[in-house]
Amino acid sequence: MTGGRARWGGPVKALLGIAAAAAALVFFVAALGSLQEGQSAEGLRQLEEALRKGCVACYATEGAYPTDLEYLEKHYGVQIDRERYTVQYVAFAENLMPDITVLEKTS
Repeated sequence: MTGGRARWGGPVKALLGIAAAAAALVFFVAALGSLQEGQSAEGLRQLEEALRKGCVACYATEGAYPTDLEYLEKHYGVQIDRERYTVQYVAFAENLMPDITVLEKTS
């Protein structure tokens, strides 16, 4: 009986090794996708935070919030990757913080 085990032991071990390598590859791809999603969310958060800080700096310096994004970009150095993000900027009044929404464009 031990001769039969030796004959099948090699192929079984090889299949187990291939299965383990495939599982590791699947795990790696899933982890990479999760990392990219986290980076995407972080990019959105950072852009929105930069826009809000720029608005506050403008209000502190000039006594009014910026009327549009272009003013914020030109005078306060905020940079928007327009190929990647869409920014909705609605200014209500000089003394009210604008409503800022940042969305990532889908490909």
